[in-house]
Amino acid sequence: MNLQTLTQLATDGGVRELELLSLEGGFYLARVRLDHGQFTVLDAAAKPLHFRSINHLREVLQAVPAFPCTLVHQCVHDEMCGHREGPVEALRTPFSLAAPW
Repeated sequence: MNLQTLTQLATDGGVRELELLSLEGGFYLARVRLDHGQFTVLDAAAKPLHFRSINHLREVLQAVPAFPCTLVHQCVHDEMCGHREGPVEALRTPFSLAAPW
């Protein structure tokens, strides 16, 4: 999904949630959830668009109507130590596209 499609879907109220996935290496990918599936936000070359931070995502989407967003981090400590029993869930933190201050 490119930014133009995301903007149109957000304007029409079709975006259910955007997940900003924190990945190793200090970058983030955005995954958009719609009623009929999940789609990664792509750049003009149809490759996943990399973001540097939540603020970078806010800058890129400043003209897009607001919708629910969640920052998703994997729990690296549990993966490294391996002491916790049961499934290890990702840390999910809601945030807003509006400026934080």
